[in-house]
Amino acid sequence: MAKKMTMADIANLSGVGKSTVSRYFNGGYVKDETRAKIQKVIEEYNYTPNAFARLNAKQSNVIGVVVPTLNSKITSRVITSIDRYLREKGYTTLIQNSDHDIDRELQNIQRLIQLNVDGILISSIAITKDHKELLKKAGIPVVVLTQDYEDGISIIYDDYHAGKTIGEYIGKKGHQKVGYIGVYETDQAVGIERRNGVLDGLKEYGITPVTGKSDYSFIGGQTVTRELLERESDLDAIICATDRLAFGAYKILHEHKKRIPEEVSVAAFGGYDESTLLTPELTTLKFDSYGMGYLGAETILKMITGEPVSKKQIVGYEFIEGGSVRS
Repeated sequence: MAKKMTMADIANLSGVGKSTVSRYFNGGYVKDETRAKIQKVIEEYNYTPNAFARLNAKQSNVIGVVVPTLNSKITSRVITSIDRYLREKGYTTLIQNSDHDIDRELQNIQRLIQLNVDGILISSIAITKDHKELLKKAGIPVVVLTQDYEDGISIIYDDYHAGKTIGEYIGKKGHQKVGYIGVYETDQAVGIERRNGVLDGLKEYGITPVTGKSDYSFIGGQTVTRELLERESDLDAIICATDRLAFGAYKILHEHKKRIPEEVSVAAFGGYDESTLLTPELTTLKFDSYGMGYLGAETILKMITGEPVSKKQIVGYEFIEGGSVRS
């Protein structure tokens, strides 16, 4: 295997000192003539500097991204969009996974600040007092995704109106005994805003659902579905805060020999590709996750260069009518 080229090699081939090459990559002053020599060697040998070696520079060209999980279709879409956009602009993405742990999320943010990244995109679990204090002291541009951050810049999904759309849809279809599987209120966007939208949509049709709370897992969806059926054995519809929770609901409804949608309708949020493989195909609401990532990346780079940005941007959604809700 060929030896990986180093900055020392670049210096030798260019006929300059290693410190000069370091200043070149770190954005320091280098004479035009010397810069041209270094650039010629870089192009000739197709050299790419190690991103981590540049994190001590004034401008690292590295953007930190904090996400709640890597095990999510929505998150993967957001990350993919962010990485593509930043790569095209000459930036490297450094991803930190919080695994739905708020303390770990705070640690990840702190670690990225210490690594001297140029900016941070946070797909946040929640915005707590500790988050606000940390972000206020960050000293670098920060964009919060998916949660409304009143003290800074945020890009959010329209969770309330999305929830209301599904609630009204289930009400219009004539359902009366409805269950709702939500997530815990620590997630302001999904646990509160989305839930409130669903409840208000159902309320317009005189429906007060039985509700349960879960984490974001397939097993959690199964557990809460069992609980709802124990409380209301003749439910005629179940709304789930995410598609993954709906997967769990499907499993338990099949175990109870309840036909979807003839006996129990199911609707959810997410628009996962796998949802089209269910029988019947899941009725779901798909958020523009790629748009979320694109806007986040575009906004953070504008902040880095001092361009004005909107305090809050709202990403839209698309209703996907599958076959899991009875006509």
